[in-house]
Amino acid sequence: MDSRSPIELRALRYLAQREYSRRELAQKLSADRDSRETGELAAVLDQLEQQGYLSEQRMVEQVARVRRSRFGSQRIVQELKSKGVDDGLIRNILPSLKETELEAASHIWRKKFDHPPATREERAKQIRFMMNRGFSMETIQQVLTQASEEHP
Repeated sequence: MDSRSPIELRALRYLAQREYSRRELAQKLSADRDSRETGELAAVLDQLEQQGYLSEQRMVEQVARVRRSRFGSQRIVQELKSKGVDDGLIRNILPSLKETELEAASHIWRKKFDHPPATREERAKQIRFMMNRGFSMETIQQVLTQASEEHP
C-alpha cells in the first residue's frame, strides 16, 4: 500500500514527464486539487525538494540545454523568468548561454536565409527574425558581418 497523498502522487507523475519549477508545479497542482488539499501543497513541494525530485537548478539546466540551439539567451532568460525561476539561478546559467550564442545564431541564420541581405528591407527582415529568436543586436551584427565576408 502506498502511503503517498494524492497530491504527491500527481506531483510525481508530472515530474516523471519533465522538470518543473516550484511555481510551475504549484500552479499545475492547484488547478486540479480538492479544496481540502490546499494546506498540503506547500508541504508536499517542500518534501519533494528535500527528496531531490523537484530541483529548479536541474530545470534551468534542462531548459537551457534544450533551447540553446534554437533561441538566444534573451529569449531563454525570459522563458525562465516566466516560469518563476530565481534570478540567481538565471545569472548562473547566463555565461554558458552566452558562450554558445554566436554559434547558435550563425546556424539558425544559415538555416533560414543562407545569403546576406541585398536590400535594407531584407536586412531588416533578417534582423527582426533573429531578434524574435532572442539574440542580441550585437550577436546579430556579428552573424551578418560573417555572412557578408563569406559571400562577397
